[in-house]
Amino acid sequence: MIPTLSEALAERGYEQLTAVQEAVTAPELEGADLLVSAQTGSGKTVGFGLAIAPTLMDDSGKLGPAATPLALVVAPTRELALQVMRELSWLYAKAGARVTSCVGGMDMRTERRQLERGAHIVVGTPGRLRDHIQRGSLDMTGLRAVVLDEADEMLDLGFREDLEFMLGEAPGDKRTLMFSATVPPAIVTLAKTYQRDAVRVATVSGARQHADITYQALRVAQVDAENAIINVLRYHEAQSAIVFANTRAAVSRLMARFANRGFAVVSLSGELSQAERTHALQAMRDGRARVCVATDVAARGIDLPNLDLVVHAELPTNAESLLHRSGRTGRAGRKGISAMIVPPKAVSRTQRLLKFAKIDAEWTTAPSAEDVQRRDEERLLADPVWQEEVSGPEADFARRLAALYAPEQLAAAYLRLYRSRHSAPEDLSPPDTKPSPKDRKPFGPSAWISISVGRDQRAEPRWLLPMLLRAGNLSKDDIGAIRVQATETFVELTAPSAPGFMAALGQDGQLEEGIKARALDGPPDMGGSGKPPAHRPQPERPAPRPAKTWDPVDDAPPPSPPPPPAAAAAEKAVPEPARLSAPAKTQQDPPAKVRKEKWAKPKYAKPKHMAAAPRAADAPAPRVNPPNDPGKRADAPAPGGTGKPAKTKPRHGKTSSNKAAAASRGGRAGRPGKGKPGAPTGGKPKGPRPGGTEPPKRKPR
Repeated sequence: MIPTLSEALAERGYEQLTAVQEAVTAPELEGADLLVSAQTGSGKTVGFGLAIAPTLMDDSGKLGPAATPLALVVAPTRELALQVMRELSWLYAKAGARVTSCVGGMDMRTERRQLERGAHIVVGTPGRLRDHIQRGSLDMTGLRAVVLDEADEMLDLGFREDLEFMLGEAPGDKRTLMFSATVPPAIVTLAKTYQRDAVRVATVSGARQHADITYQALRVAQVDAENAIINVLRYHEAQSAIVFANTRAAVSRLMARFANRGFAVVSLSGELSQAERTHALQAMRDGRARVCVATDVAARGIDLPNLDLVVHAELPTNAESLLHRSGRTGRAGRKGISAMIVPPKAVSRTQRLLKFAKIDAEWTTAPSAEDVQRRDEERLLADPVWQEEVSGPEADFARRLAALYAPEQLAAAYLRLYRSRHSAPEDLSPPDTKPSPKDRKPFGPSAWISISVGRDQRAEPRWLLPMLLRAGNLSKDDIGAIRVQATETFVELTAPSAPGFMAALGQDGQLEEGIKARALDGPPDMGGSGKPPAHRPQPERPAPRPAKTWDPVDDAPPPSPPPPPAAAAAEKAVPEPARLSAPAKTQQDPPAKVRKEKWAKPKYAKPKHMAAAPRAADAPAPRVNPPNDPGKRADAPAPGGTGKPAKTKPRHGKTSSNKAAAASRGGRAGRPGKGKPGAPTGGKPKGPRPGGTEPPKRKPR
C-alpha cells in the first residue's frame, strides 16, 4: 500500500482492512475497471479511495500541483457527496490532495472559483456536475478515474441520462469503478456500455445479509403504530437513532410528535434547503440531536456516528430499500438493531420483504410501558455514578437528606427525577386489537323540516349539509337524519335548535335562491325507508326492427305510371336478369325543377359542334334498335322533343330504368362503359326520363 495512505489509515485507527477494501486493492486489479457489489457499511468509500490511488499518484505517493481534475466521484445525494468528500480529504491529506465538491443547493459561483484554482478530486451529484461540464467550468480532459458510488440508487432516481453524458464526455482511457450495494440488470447494462472488460467484485461478510444487524418485526395494533415507535425509542435509548418514513408529510408529522414528547429530534427530507439538511446532520454528529426522521432518498448512504437503532415507521417499497435503510446501522463492525413496525394489515407484506431480502427477523411485539419502565430501572442501577467516590460537600448534603427523609423516600424521589428527564412510555393495545366503532350519543328530542328540493333536483346530503350549517347557524351535532325524497328533502334537527334555525331564515324560509324550508308538525310520512330506489325505472325501448331483405316476387314495388314511348322501348330492350339486379324505387320521382342559372348566357361564342339542335319539326322519326345489335344505338329522341336527348336529373337519384339499362350495356349508370371495342357503351341513357320535363334550351346568339 502507498505509504501516505497507510499512515492516514493508522491515524484513523484502522488496524485491518474490510473485505471489500482488500478485494479492490488486490495487485492484479490495479488499473482495471471494477464493478463492485458489497453490503452497506462495509467501507466502500475508503475502498474506492484506495483503489484509484495508484492511478492518480506518482511513485513517491504524492500528487502534483492541482490543475484539471484527475478523478471524478459521483454520488446520488448531497449529503452522501459531502460525506465522501470528507472521507477522501483525510485519506489523501498526506498526499497533498485538494478535494472539492459540486453539489446542488450550494453556490455555483463558489464551486466555479474552486475549480478554476485547481482540484485533484471532484465529488458531486449528477445534475450539478453536468451543469459545470456544459458551462465549461469542469474540464474533463485530464480525468484518469471515474467512480459511481451507489450507482443503483442513481439509476432509480432517474440520473441515467446524466451519468451517460458524463461518462461520454470523459476520456476513453479512463478507469471506471461502479460501487453499489445491489447490482440490478440496469447496472450490468451500464457497465457493458461504458466499462472496458470490467472485473466483477462481490464480497459477503457473513452467511446472511447484515450479520451485525439484528432485525425485529414488531407487531402492533393499527391505532398504536406511532405510540409503538415512542416506546421503541425509549426502550433502547440509543445514542443515535433514525426513523424512516415514506413521504415528506409523514416525516413532518412524526417530527412534530417526537418534539412534543421531549425527544431531541431533527428531520431530513427533500423539502429542506441544503443549509437546513447540513445543520440537521451536524446536530446528529455532535450529539445535540439523538433522533433523525428521514425519507429514503434523503438518508441514502449517510454515515452517522454511533447510530445503533433504525426504525421503519413505514415499510419500504422493496427489499433493496430495506437493506439500504438498515445499512445505516451496524457499520464497520458495530452492532445495530433494525426494527420494523408491523400493523395487522402489513404482516404478509413484511414477510415478503424479508423473504426477498433473505433476512431472518425476530417476530415479537413492541415494548410495553412496563417494559420501558423496567429497562429504565436497569439502566439506573447500572449507571457508573454509583461507583464514584463521594466528595465532602456531597457527603454533608447526603447526611442532611438521610436525617430528613427515610431511605425509601430518597430512592423513590431519585427514580422520579430520573424518569422526569425522559418521555413517558405509551400504553399499547394487543396487536390483534381492532379499532372499536365510535359510539354515537343519542340524538334526543327532535323536530323535522322540509326543504323544497329533492331527488329530481339532484339534491344530495353532501351539499345540503353545508347549506344548512351556513344558513341556519347550526353545528353538525344539531343535524340528525337527512332523507331525500323525489321532490323534497326531510331534515331532522334537535328540538332546541329548530326555532333558532327558522328564525334565522326569516318569514319566507329561504335557504338560498330557489330553495326554501318549512317546519313540520311531526315526523314526515316518507312511505317507506325514504331511500331512493336501487334501480330507477327506465323507459321501455322499442324492439329492434328486423332486417329488410328484398324479394323480387314478394316485395314487388307498386306500379308506377306508364313511361313515355321512348322510355318504354328502352325498358323492353333490357333483359329480365338485368332488370332484377337493379330494383326500381318504390316512390315515384318528382319532376325536376327548372332553374334559371346565372350562366345561362355564356360570354363566349359556341363552337360549331355545340350549335343549337334542330327544332322538333325537322327532327327525324324515332327509331329503337334491337338490343342485340352492337352497331346501332337505342338512344332515339322522344317524340315531340328536340334532336338532343334530355338530360334531366331527378331530385331523388337515378330511376330503376336507367340502372337496368346501364347494367345491360356493361357499364355503370352515369359513366361510359369500359368494355372491349364494339361492346355496348355505358353512360346515361338518352331520351326523357319518366315523370320529368325538359328544361328550356339555350337560345343561340
